[in-house]
Amino acid sequence: MNILIVGGAGYLGGALTDILMHTEHNIRIYDFLLYEDYYRKDIDFVFGDVRAVDKLKNNLDWADTVIWLAALVGDPACSLNEDLTKQINVESVKCLKDNFKGRIIFMSTCSVYGASDGFLSEVSSVNPLSLYAETKLWAEDILKNANALIFRLGTLYGIGDRFSRIRFDLVVNTLVMRAICHGKISVFGGGQYRPLLHVRDAAGLIASVLDNENRGIYNLHSENTTITDFVCRVRKFFPEVKVDETDGLFQDSRNYKVISKKAEEELNFAPKLNIDDGILELKALLENGRIKDSFLRRFSNYLYLRPLFYEYKSPLGKRIGFNL
Repeated sequence: MNILIVGGAGYLGGALTDILMHTEHNIRIYDFLLYEDYYRKDIDFVFGDVRAVDKLKNNLDWADTVIWLAALVGDPACSLNEDLTKQINVESVKCLKDNFKGRIIFMSTCSVYGASDGFLSEVSSVNPLSLYAETKLWAEDILKNANALIFRLGTLYGIGDRFSRIRFDLVVNTLVMRAICHGKISVFGGGQYRPLLHVRDAAGLIASVLDNENRGIYNLHSENTTITDFVCRVRKFFPEVKVDETDGLFQDSRNYKVISKKAEEELNFAPKLNIDDGILELKALLENGRIKDSFLRRFSNYLYLRPLFYEYKSPLGKRIGFNL
């Protein structure tokens, strides 16, 4: 099978390609390398922007299955430029739908639930509180009549692979990093629930459903936990860490718990890793000095992208078109 992974050089893509490299499938990565300087894996690679329609079409023609990971991800990053976010997160998906009739595996987000009480299934009401969540819902709607399997992912954490950049703008990763590097964690509010999922468990399920004929939307998570409860788990490993709890104006208004029973029953989804596993692998990475400076802005989508809207004279600024 010819599998095109659009956005395959990123955080989730790194974990997924590690699995698929060892299968009989023909794998091709189509990626803009927005956060990377190079792609080192021994996989067929095409440097490309999802807004470059003709180039994208040529690669879609090659594929039997498309795994679509490409997106501007995260509420702060998407808020930087609404037009660009819609181009990448919505219009490119419409191009995919119009020009590809094979199997599509698409990543959405549990953020579409926003702030809701109780446990949420795929038929629960949605309540998007950000442009990021809205664009994912629009993309879901575009693909609703396609041969598409759509995963609403919980917040990812952990280490994906040895090559792709780790993200320190995800709640588990950033709190562990700050516990180690700062000895202090700041928590705004803390009572909000989040569904969490290890990045390699997400990748494992994607790899396992390539021959699956199911369509529609599936929640994917392993644990629902409050931010405060997660901090307590961090303190088991770092008992000396200081916690600054602030009921400030900047508390994240999202608050949701999900169930993934549909994926468990229909796709045999069974996460193997838990939060403690993620904490321990991050602890080993950081305490062994394998990251020279964990506060580099490239580890955060928002912090990395923000200057590009102003540094429009730079080669990258011109190349990505952030000066729209």
